[in-house]
Amino acid sequence: MATNTGMTGRVLGERYLIEDRIGIGGMAEVYRAQDRVLSRLVAVKIMLPQFAADADFTRRFRQEAAAAANLSSPYIVNVYDWGEDKNTYYIVMEYVRGSDLKTAISQRGAINQRKVAEIGSQVCQALSAAHNQDIIHRDIKPQNIMIRPDGNVKVMDFGIAHAKNSLNDQTVSVLGTAHYISPEQAQGKELTAASDIYSLGVVLYEAATGKLPFDGPDAVSVAMMQVNDQPVPPREINPSISPDLEAIIMCAMAKNPQNRFATANDMRAALNDFLAGRPLKPFNVNNGNAETQLLNSVGAGAAAGAGATVAYGNAAETRVMTGVSPQQAAGSMVDATQTLPSNLGRSGGIGSSPANFRAEPPKKSNGKLIVGIIIAIVAALAVIGGVAWAFLGGGGGNGEPVPNVIGLTLDEATAELQTQGFDVGSITEGYDEEAEPGTIIKQDPAAEAKRELGTKVNLTVSQGAEMVKVPDLSNMTAEQAKSALDKAGLVASAGDPEYNKDVEKGHVFKQDPAKDTEVKKGSVVTYVLSLGPDIIAIPSVVGSDQQSATRTLEDAGFVVNVQSSGYSSSAAKGTVTSQDPSANSRLEQGGTVTIYVSEGPQPEPPDVEGMYEQEAIDALTDAGFKYDVERGPSDTVDAGRVFGYELQANGVVTILVSTGPGSQGTGENENPSLQ
Repeated sequence: MATNTGMTGRVLGERYLIEDRIGIGGMAEVYRAQDRVLSRLVAVKIMLPQFAADADFTRRFRQEAAAAANLSSPYIVNVYDWGEDKNTYYIVMEYVRGSDLKTAISQRGAINQRKVAEIGSQVCQALSAAHNQDIIHRDIKPQNIMIRPDGNVKVMDFGIAHAKNSLNDQTVSVLGTAHYISPEQAQGKELTAASDIYSLGVVLYEAATGKLPFDGPDAVSVAMMQVNDQPVPPREINPSISPDLEAIIMCAMAKNPQNRFATANDMRAALNDFLAGRPLKPFNVNNGNAETQLLNSVGAGAAAGAGATVAYGNAAETRVMTGVSPQQAAGSMVDATQTLPSNLGRSGGIGSSPANFRAEPPKKSNGKLIVGIIIAIVAALAVIGGVAWAFLGGGGGNGEPVPNVIGLTLDEATAELQTQGFDVGSITEGYDEEAEPGTIIKQDPAAEAKRELGTKVNLTVSQGAEMVKVPDLSNMTAEQAKSALDKAGLVASAGDPEYNKDVEKGHVFKQDPAKDTEVKKGSVVTYVLSLGPDIIAIPSVVGSDQQSATRTLEDAGFVVNVQSSGYSSSAAKGTVTSQDPSANSRLEQGGTVTIYVSEGPQPEPPDVEGMYEQEAIDALTDAGFKYDVERGPSDTVDAGRVFGYELQANGVVTILVSTGPGSQGTGENENPSLQ
């Protein structure tokens, strides 16, 4: 596949300076970039050349980028700008710190179910904002859900990856994200808001279980599973999942769009009820009060023709299953959802979910439906019999069931065990960030295990979340900081590097939280590396007044040294006449720039002629002048009086003091030109 090369260092739209690549997908690359106008970090998505060369795609790209820019939600990555620069199409987005949900699942496996519900609720809010503007995401997957350091989510890529209406393009849309696409997307049908809800259901399934509901050797086989197969109920993979959360996930993943939540907001309401511990209300699904529709399996002969025939009761309509060959489609089954008796719950199991199934039988049926119902009833009765056998003690061995004391305080657990005829064994402590300190987080034997009365039950008491001190990362390299944080049980996150004249380039000069702060183990600590002193251009301040020039240079990060440039007949007093280094020279931030300031036009000295020497000196000094004294004979004034003065070029006033008539002169300091 062709990729954009040499993008680093390029400026798009005369504004966005491309830095390093931070992601790549099937249709675009994403780069970190600097917005040179607003001086902020942004993410720039650059479409791959093979798509940019397609006129129809670029038209859709422009339309949908503009639509995405109008979306407003705290859970949607903001789109700031979009454009084209020399056949390079780009979208400028909010730069989100954190990691995507796929990475979190890959690293941790199944995620705590409350966190799964919180993520789902926030994604539902993002989808509601988009669906209200008739924008379908089309590519909801964990890679497009960013988890920020504060735990909140940001959904990316709204309305960008829309496939064109050709067979090849629809195939690409199926293969690109086959693990998360809805059955109707796999079949090339029109997508609706319900398609995003299905994809979100798959995401929550994977987050809660650590496994994908459908996986296979290639994308086509996975897409076919989305159409034909029912997922393994999440609780069979992760028994700790609540039945209510499982019901929400399975409703979102209904094969028939009409059996899913009516809106993303309805799904959010169900998730919020679960988080609040409220009983789930009946789900508001797309088909309202209409009967659940029956979709029979696809016959091989019909599928081998123009498309796959889907039967709604006795009415049939043909849909083209795009993205797969007729040979692959032949013999496949499309959406085998059936109306089952009211005593059957999710996937034919015990316990009815609020809305997945209804008790009313369809008005018309056939032999296949009857056989399906009989098989389902027999399977349900077998499950019921097995459960009853277990409750009655069949196959369970001798003894009494151990009571469940998880979540109780130690005193409460002790009382409960003793009341039921058991004793407390060893008591240990353990960390658990979700359990209140002092409550039981583990018991051995486990709850409901059968043991003889008097058996000791070992208990583990929660100490709450494990707290650790944040290490001092000052002057560490990135690798040293990551190692120190990993050793402390904390997660390292690199902030945006900044210029700092006091810390060597590539070393930490700032961190958050600060050193020695006590935080939960596993918390994120952000460190910022120094770029060293910033070498920047010196602004021109010649012609500015001293105050403005000083402020300009200091705002640019320089230290200012002020010197007098002397008197000037052309520059007003206080005006900068020159600077050193000169304007546009480059200097480290924090360096010194000297400015030379005019004293203004040279003033006239006071008239001191005829004054005694000391009087003249006092007058000149009071007026701010320096003076120089010369003596000589004068026939016009008495000895000791000034008989002339002259302002020199350097601003010094020379005064001529009489020594009396010429015959009485000493000859010292005489000025013949004045005789």
